[in-house]
Amino acid sequence: MGRGKVELKRIENSTSRQVTFSKRRNGLLKKAFELSILCEADVSLIVFSPSGKFHQFASHDMERSVARYRSEVGRPGQNDQRSRSLEFWKCEIEELRKTINKTEAQLRHFTGEDIELLGLKELKQLERQLKTGAERIRSKKKRVISEHVSLLKSKLSDLQKENARLQKRVKLHELPDANVSSRIPEPNECDAFHQRR
Repeated sequence: MGRGKVELKRIENSTSRQVTFSKRRNGLLKKAFELSILCEADVSLIVFSPSGKFHQFASHDMERSVARYRSEVGRPGQNDQRSRSLEFWKCEIEELRKTINKTEAQLRHFTGEDIELLGLKELKQLERQLKTGAERIRSKKKRVISEHVSLLKSKLSDLQKENARLQKRVKLHELPDANVSSRIPEPNECDAFHQRR
């Protein structure tokens, strides 16, 4: 037995209306997903519930899909390729501007600026990001210090070897001088020698 035909009119009971909205929304999102997979279509879907809640699905990037939609639809009378291309690039520039503003705001937040308007959730997320960043920096710093210590130990070892080698050379040069000085009589010894004669 199949279902009977549903009469398309507003559902008066608010609970039934909410249940129908949830079921049909999920079915619509599922169909959009299937269409994107089966046909390799670029599918974007935006749904606003009666309460104003926002639901979306995008098989690719939603912002790019919206920009592409704007460039395709354009304003009346703008059907030539150049106008659509110009509109597309205007949208791209606007999206990039938004991204830059968002990134700059995040950088200010990382330095502790402009955080007055952030809620508890955003502050916790910012704190987690800063902790993760600090841990990565400490880890990198330890690695760099360890590498420097190893390099300095290696240089110290090389310098100690060179020092020992130079000390041996100095000792070897001192020995012949000592022998020569022992062969030359002291002045007092010469006088005594001459007196004996």
